[in-house]
Amino acid sequence: RYRSQYGVGVGMYQYIHEDDENTFQLVDSTRLPKPAYQKRTRFQQNRFRPQQMQNGRFPTMQKAFVGTQKKSKTMKNLEMDQMRQMRKWQKQYGNRADPRQHQQAKQREPSVRVREDWQVIDEIPFSALAKLNSPNVGEPEELSVWGSLEYYDKRYDRISTKSEKKLVMVNRLIHKITTTKDPVIRQICKTRGNVFATDAIISTLMCCTRSVYPWDIVVDKLGSRLFFDKREDSTIDMLTVNETANEPPPEDGTMDSAKNLGMEAVFINHNFAQQVLKMNEERYKFPNPNPFIQPDEESEAASVAYRYRTWDLGGNQVIVIRCEQDCVQTGPNGEDQFVNIKAINEWNPKIGSGLDWRTKLDMQRGAVLAAELRNNGFKLAKWTTCAILAGSDQMKFGYVSRQNFKDASRHTILGMQNFKPQEFATQMALNMDNGWGIVR
Repeated sequence: RYRSQYGVGVGMYQYIHEDDENTFQLVDSTRLPKPAYQKRTRFQQNRFRPQQMQNGRFPTMQKAFVGTQKKSKTMKNLEMDQMRQMRKWQKQYGNRADPRQHQQAKQREPSVRVREDWQVIDEIPFSALAKLNSPNVGEPEELSVWGSLEYYDKRYDRISTKSEKKLVMVNRLIHKITTTKDPVIRQICKTRGNVFATDAIISTLMCCTRSVYPWDIVVDKLGSRLFFDKREDSTIDMLTVNETANEPPPEDGTMDSAKNLGMEAVFINHNFAQQVLKMNEERYKFPNPNPFIQPDEESEAASVAYRYRTWDLGGNQVIVIRCEQDCVQTGPNGEDQFVNIKAINEWNPKIGSGLDWRTKLDMQRGAVLAAELRNNGFKLAKWTTCAILAGSDQMKFGYVSRQNFKDASRHTILGMQNFKPQEFATQMALNMDNGWGIVR
């Protein structure tokens, strides 16, 4: 295949017939050796070869033709060099167009065991979901707000890799109540709406085309009302790490397995979202207290607000969603701004993003965030969707890393970054109209 490209495959000698058969001469038509990296196409090389031979540009040889044609040692070395160059090129650039093209698809265990007697009603590929659109969903109506919020401590905005702060454990209780067990939704469904869900479930549906790991949602139908719910052991409220990376974490029992990294991310987010607040100070209180606090609970309730909001999706579909916010901060004009706080965690720069946050975060924060959008696109899209549904004014991302990459129990805060939810959604190509189309 590659011989003719460099002039090796043609005969080494050419016979020229003249009128006098007693006069013979051997003409060397072998092209001069050229480097393997010379950029010439096969067409260009073969195009002028007949003309060169016709013009007699090659010197004659002063020895007779004996036996069959044999490749010279120089030609053999040249051919071997060409093959080495080709293999090197294929290794370096062969998969550049799509680095995941040649990866084998991993067979993952389903989130729920599918029984043989189940009937498949419909199957919708992600490509079809990505084309759905519902642009006529208007602004929501807020039905009620419950809970209380603490104020954000703005000193954390000044944290850098040179002034990092240790992540501490905060003993506070966060309630993750399912849709059907929510006492507020039970009251609302009597008079408003016909579809009910939490922001975690709806954001999973809206961003499902970005997901890689399996998940499932339970839908209960009571009369004309639909309740989107989750199972007791569901992964809806869990966090994933590097789910959308080219090489996601392994699914074994090691410290850096997908399951253990997810548990580590939940631990980090739970403590981080409470540590950055002005604890033991007066809270911003809503008219209704936290509806999930029980009298016998000993742990202090976390800073959280529950907003019950309704959207008219058209076609006699009115959805009620319970949305959450984490804290409140004072804006530049003294106004109160509601904020969602999340933590992005670094676990091993050599395996994860390839960027060491301690050396790159301060100077190349955009590159670090771009790597996280690539490796954790589904998780970040869900967070952004939840902030938009709740009507939050700001999103705050904390960059949290292990103190030692071999120890998953101790962490350090290396920096903070603020975004407006709608602007961040545009940056990551998150289309809410497409999300509403999927929900419908």
